Amino acid sequence: MRQPASRRLILLALLVALGIGALFAQAIWAMRSHALRHAESTGANLAYALQQSIATLLRTLDPSLQGLAGDLANPQVMALSPDLRNRVLFDHSLRAEGLSAVLVLDAQGQRIFDSGGLGPGGTDFSDRDYFRAFQSGGRQGLFIGHLIRSRLTGRDCLPVSRAWFKQDGSFGGVVVGSIRLDYFHTLFAAVQIGPQSSLNLYQTNGALIARLPWAAGDVGRSVAGSENLARITASPSGTFTSRAVIDGVERLYAFQQVGDFPLVVNIGQSTDEILAGWRRHAALVGGFALLLMLACLGLAVLFVRELQQRQQLAGQLHQAERDLHTILDNLPSMVGYWDTEQRNRFVNQTTSAMFGRSPEAFRGLLAQEFLGEQDYAFVRPYLEQALQGRAQLFERTLTDANGQQRHMQVSYTPDRGSSNGLVRGIFVQMTDITERKRMEDEIFQEKELMRLTLQSIGDAVVCADAQGRITYLNPVAQRLTGWQAFDAAGCDVDEVAPLYLANGQQTQPSPLRVALATQAACGPTRGVVLHRKDGQRFEVEESACPIIDREHRLTGAVMVLHDVTETMAMAERMAHLAQYDALTDLPNRVLLQDRAQHALALARREAKGLGVMYLDLDGFKQINDALGHDAGDQLLVQFARRLVAAMRQSDTVCRQGGDEFVLLLPGLEDPRQAAAIAGKVLGVCQEPFVLNGQMLKMGLSAGLALFPQHGSDYEELARHADTALYAAKRGGRMQVRCYRGQAAEPEVLALPGSPAPVLQGT
Repeated sequence: MRQPASRRLILLALLVALGIGALFAQAIWAMRSHALRHAESTGANLAYALQQSIATLLRTLDPSLQGLAGDLANPQVMALSPDLRNRVLFDHSLRAEGLSAVLVLDAQGQRIFDSGGLGPGGTDFSDRDYFRAFQSGGRQGLFIGHLIRSRLTGRDCLPVSRAWFKQDGSFGGVVVGSIRLDYFHTLFAAVQIGPQSSLNLYQTNGALIARLPWAAGDVGRSVAGSENLARITASPSGTFTSRAVIDGVERLYAFQQVGDFPLVVNIGQSTDEILAGWRRHAALVGGFALLLMLACLGLAVLFVRELQQRQQLAGQLHQAERDLHTILDNLPSMVGYWDTEQRNRFVNQTTSAMFGRSPEAFRGLLAQEFLGEQDYAFVRPYLEQALQGRAQLFERTLTDANGQQRHMQVSYTPDRGSSNGLVRGIFVQMTDITERKRMEDEIFQEKELMRLTLQSIGDAVVCADAQGRITYLNPVAQRLTGWQAFDAAGCDVDEVAPLYLANGQQTQPSPLRVALATQAACGPTRGVVLHRKDGQRFEVEESACPIIDREHRLTGAVMVLHDVTETMAMAERMAHLAQYDALTDLPNRVLLQDRAQHALALARREAKGLGVMYLDLDGFKQINDALGHDAGDQLLVQFARRLVAAMRQSDTVCRQGGDEFVLLLPGLEDPRQAAAIAGKVLGVCQEPFVLNGQMLKMGLSAGLALFPQHGSDYEELARHADTALYAAKRGGRMQVRCYRGQAAEPEVLALPGSPAPVLQGT
């Protein structure tokens, strides 16, 4: 940029700034004039309204005083009774707002009547200016006197009076009405003016009648001879600006004569208050003007600098354009630009190499010419959407210059370069994702194989992320937990698959949580109960393993739950069958041997007795032959239940096989106890058994051996009890005998019953 041109630009900016300052100065002065004119108009209107109110009061009062003067000259009125006469003289027309008492004075100034109803008194008013004005005969019509203090009420008031004459035309006296000074104060107080402004009511001779704001020393104050009074009395109305005589404040005065009465209303608005708003706006507008002037000069300086920098930027932009072309040409993706007419403006070297043409050969080609009919028909919907302002992303397959099929990811990005947002063209980017697609296909096949594997295995597989939130459930896991995979996704593993100890009460820590915490595999562990969502329980074998990626970061864990509910139930059933009789569910001889050993050890330790009793049913074989084996089995079951019900909880009832049973009786020492138990045993068969609708009476035989009297171990006690049993059978059956030694016959403990079975029909 040449130096003289810069100077001319700065000079032009200075002239513009001065012009702005002049315009704003004129506007500020116009605002001041407008504020003063508005204040003049407001003051004039207010003065007019006040004088109208005061003039209306005086115009109302004057006819009333004239009527009162006429009634005083009427002999018929004066001949009325005092009360009626007062009502006629002082009718409601003399009761206007602000009016004090109305007095009637005689020719000597003595009060003869008043509107208050008082009778004649000795009050003398001959010294009042209004009385002297009429007494001398030089005054006619309505007279407004000086501000006085009433001798009757003690209030300040303005007297308004007229003379009245007798019937012969001689001077009869004066009728006077007093306007309370409070009336003017109330009237002025209703006007909203500033604290430095004032309202004044003057007599034309300069006497101040009322003022706002009012001070005690203002009563009767006169501004006679002042320049302000001369301006006020020079015309009926007007405005001027001057300093007040009373307080020295500069004000804009608006005055108005009160009708044709010798009174003037004066509104004085403080010029400081009038121009206060203007000064604020003038300061704001002036500051803004100064700011604009400085901004204009500053912008000129900045513009000069901007012009100087643009030359530098032009070179930099040219270099940046070369750099951009270099970057675009070396991008692995194909980049191009197409305008709204679908004509090519630019392609990079990658595009040129892909299609085997130079960038100049592409420039100006239509998309249809570039792609061919078939490919253009495929991409046309995407082009139209992009030109309408909607970005597009899709995949397609094309053939490169070498004839190879390439899989491409294509994106169309609208170019909204203009301020109105209209699309000027589209940026096209095509990325070769052939290798990525191949890897995706391989990964998909691998994942599909994994998915099918997880779905086909018979164990529950639960996968979670590093925070223990569910990411996958295979079908078996969905069945065991009661959760669908999509519902469980994102839920805590302890919520979806709660695990408990075998007692079902205490919570079992989840192995998946343990694997996440330790980053090590745990399990397998049995004895764990899984609570299904609907309350069903499964015994499972648990195991878990953390998932560590190749960067040794924990990404999650896998938990495998193997349902062992049926296996555990089968094991329990097998263990039960190994120790209990399958028909009667009584302990068999295997469990009896174990319990006998424990009972003998306890008896030895505590030095207590123990009894072993062998018993079988009398005539059981005949029952099987007569009614069948099913009836025999029913008989054994019923007999086993009765026998268990008759014995103590500490006793063990065992079935040896067939109809032979064994009782293990701990704590049996006294013969009376043995006899009592023998009676209970025989009592089992007192009631008949019901088999296939028939009542059957059965008997039994039993033999008892006691520890330590009859043996020191179970085998010895069993042999001796069996010996006593056979003695009971030989002795007539339905009896219980106790072993007494090898040389002695077993002793009978209970009376024998009928040894043979009796069949009875139902």
